[in-house]
Amino acid sequence: MFVKEVMVQNQVGLHARPATFFIQKANEFKSSIWIEKEERRVNAKSLLGVLSLGIVGGTTIKVMADGGDEETAVDSLVKLIQSGFSE
Repeated sequence: MFVKEVMVQNQVGLHARPATFFIQKANEFKSSIWIEKEERRVNAKSLLGVLSLGIVGGTTIKVMADGGDEETAVDSLVKLIQSGFSE
């Protein structure tokens, strides 16, 4: 399992549009991917799961993956979060 912590950069956090971009990116990988916020872990490929965390700007989350492409998956998703979803 590969894990990285990242702070959500964009002000509104992972609301519907950024969450959709995030999930689309997560679905490009074969690995199982999760997001964890304050001990609550959800499937990063599930819109309802991601939105249920209520992630706002400035929140630090963990992105974790398990599988053959886990490092690439986590690195790509962390990069997307750090970009602020181009907002």
